[in-house]
Amino acid sequence: MDQLITDLLSLSRISRFELKLTKVDMNSLVQATIKELTQAETPEQIWFEVPELMQASCDPNLIKQVWMNLISNAIKYSRPKPDRLIEVGSYLDAGMIVYFVKDNGVGFNPLYANKLFGVFQRLHKTTEFEGAGVGLAIVRRIIGRHNGNTWAEGKPDQGAIFYFSLPE
Repeated sequence: MDQLITDLLSLSRISRFELKLTKVDMNSLVQATIKELTQAETPEQIWFEVPELMQASCDPNLIKQVWMNLISNAIKYSRPKPDRLIEVGSYLDAGMIVYFVKDNGVGFNPLYANKLFGVFQRLHKTTEFEGAGVGLAIVRRIIGRHNGNTWAEGKPDQGAIFYFSLPE
């Protein structure tokens, strides 16, 4: 309950934050996030592929929250797999920098992709995977404040890819 209240407060505060846009080294931010999130994991349990990421003009504190939510989800939903692989990348598309986090985890039914970024929307039971169902709503709100977009692709038992875009 405490985590749920904290998540809901975070979601409501995002709209009131004044954005402090600065050029952000996404490589450093992602590597720090991975290090923080994998302290409880043994290094051989997860393989990360993170090529050179494009820099973006964004609020570093809010974007760190985006990376935390997306990478922690990839870690969580790939736990049932023996060989866990998480890929992080970026590319340019029509004036937007697109970032993604791809995992080889449990995936999801693509028919429900539109529900993923809503508050309290979950595609897996809480008995299977912990969480309050607010993390992706926070991601969507942060990226929306940056005039970007969020979307996801997945297939059951074949992993998922979560994307967000920021203006170039």
